[in-house]
Amino acid sequence: MVLHGLPLTEHAPVPDVLRAGTPLFVETRAECRRLWPAWRGSRLSPMEAWVFLPLIASGRSIGVCVVAFRRPRSFRDKQERALLTALSGLIGQSLERARLYDVEHARAQELQRGLLPRELPSLPAVCAAARYLPAGRGEEVGGDWYDVIPLSADRVALVIGDVMGHGITEAATMGRLRTAVRTLADLDMPADELLGHLNDLVSDLGEDFYATCLYAIFDPVTRTCSFSLAGHPPPLVVRPDGEVHTAQTVPDPPLGAAAPPFALHELCLPEESLLVLYTDGLVESASRDFGQGVAQLRQTLASVAAQFPYARPGDVRDEPRRLEALCDAVISALVPDHERTTDDAALLIAHTRGTCADHIAVCHLPDSPQAAGQARAYVREQLDGWGLDDLVMTTELLVSELVGNVIRHAKGPIRLRLMYSRSLICEVYDGSLTTPRIRKATYTDEGGRGLQLISAVSLRWGARYLHDGKCIWAEQDIPSWAA
Repeated sequence: MVLHGLPLTEHAPVPDVLRAGTPLFVETRAECRRLWPAWRGSRLSPMEAWVFLPLIASGRSIGVCVVAFRRPRSFRDKQERALLTALSGLIGQSLERARLYDVEHARAQELQRGLLPRELPSLPAVCAAARYLPAGRGEEVGGDWYDVIPLSADRVALVIGDVMGHGITEAATMGRLRTAVRTLADLDMPADELLGHLNDLVSDLGEDFYATCLYAIFDPVTRTCSFSLAGHPPPLVVRPDGEVHTAQTVPDPPLGAAAPPFALHELCLPEESLLVLYTDGLVESASRDFGQGVAQLRQTLASVAAQFPYARPGDVRDEPRRLEALCDAVISALVPDHERTTDDAALLIAHTRGTCADHIAVCHLPDSPQAAGQARAYVREQLDGWGLDDLVMTTELLVSELVGNVIRHAKGPIRLRLMYSRSLICEVYDGSLTTPRIRKATYTDEGGRGLQLISAVSLRWGARYLHDGKCIWAEQDIPSWAA
């Protein structure tokens, strides 16, 4: 160890005081030289008397406080000794509190980083960037969160929320809600139904827990965004021409205070639109109310988004950088001095893209045993047109099993939809709400292996329910040469 650039052994009094843990009073230079003849400090220092006080914290010595005097001094006064000893105790406790504060602050920041997404996925339909600003200087973690969740058929769920309050408890609640949202999103349920389940979870936490949330689903085929609000500000839409549109909705009460059902709203997003989600900490402050903050956000988006030509074709690899720059510009304009804010702020900006019509193929099938054969023929023809001949065999197998399940266990009308994206997506729609389940078939069973086969040959598969039936879907990897 070194102190002031010299080994600790060169500071002879220091290790002695650290080992003993008791104050050491040196009244004259001569006494100092007698005790530590090799200590250069006594020769180089102009001081004539010293007091070496151990700094005790949590029962251990963490350092030494040195008080020096220009003239020889007697330390026989018990009150003076007690005063200096008490001073060293206060200094030691202060240093320990500062150390513990730094440790807790680092843990809080680590917890916050662990609960928020490390990075947002870049998906065929959405590329997103986000910012999170803790309240004040970040002494406490908060309850704001955001997420981007890929769904079936290239759809994307965008979620942002705010747990009331600050601290470890609120951050833990935020983590539970984010995990619950991801779990419920895997069930492909609509936004209003998902918030209903989330409201039950918050209600079970107790009467003092409340949270706001916005859950939105963007469908790139129809270019619609359906969303539900629980006490949260509605989203903003930046159109390709730079116009900023606010969804005219009345949000339901926050989670924990609401009584489902939640209202389901829908927006039609033009191609290359920006969807902006935010928490109230971004727009509210001591100097402006919520309405003024939203107006400033709209003005900022309109002026800054013009610098990012999303409506023009460009290199998609540069898109994340432009979104990051847009987030930084919004934060700089609305929260210029975030260290003085009293509430967390979260911002999520998503650039949406529709699916090309040439990459979607739809076929209506009869409600009869001939449907499977027609589906196979349609698959062969369509995949040949897309140049995906290597996937014909497995895709024929998939649609045969999916259509066969409808014929045996469900009811029409039957519709087949193929989507050519980062993966090949096969969807079969029917008019039944029966739930497909994988079951273990024995050697003597004549059926029950269809879903096992689908699971084996596909990248992933699942089902989602519509107002008039359901859709069973399966995805396959596209060969690298065709991607």
